[in-house]
Amino acid sequence: MSDPQSESVTAPPRDFETALHMGDKLELRVWLRLLTCSTLLEKRIRARLRDDFDITLPRFDVLAQLNRSPDGLTMGDLSGRLMVSAGNITGLIERLTQEGLVSRTPAPQDRRTQRVRLTAVGKKVFDEMASAHQSWVEDALEGLGRQEMQNLLDLLGRLKTSLNGIEESDNG
Repeated sequence: MSDPQSESVTAPPRDFETALHMGDKLELRVWLRLLTCSTLLEKRIRARLRDDFDITLPRFDVLAQLNRSPDGLTMGDLSGRLMVSAGNITGLIERLTQEGLVSRTPAPQDRRTQRVRLTAVGKKVFDEMASAHQSWVEDALEGLGRQEMQNLLDLLGRLKTSLNGIEESDNG
């Protein structure tokens, strides 16, 4: 029979906050709570996209960006919006093109630049996924009331503004 204490010592932490103590700095606790919540929500969404639609979150994100831009986007625009390298976007677009979900055409003003758009099939598939995605997010946040969600959104907006200010001062 194994020693239950030794099992709990070697068991991996459940999330980023597990190793924290109440005496740890509040800033550290807030950061790890944000990271934990984001990771848990992303894990849930990734699994549902994979299980229900056989698609990855990065591919869904590309389709979402293209859905917001009916005239299409350049590969550079996509990589900037998704904050990933152009090389990552190229592979994603190649697979989505092979599946008939997006099309690539040379940009009229610069034939070396490709504009990527959703196809009619891609739009139909994305609309179905987006509806399911919205339901999953609503389910995940059902433990919060409307006012709590608004308060959280406002607080996170203030944090985002603060972080953007820090980044600008670091680069300036």
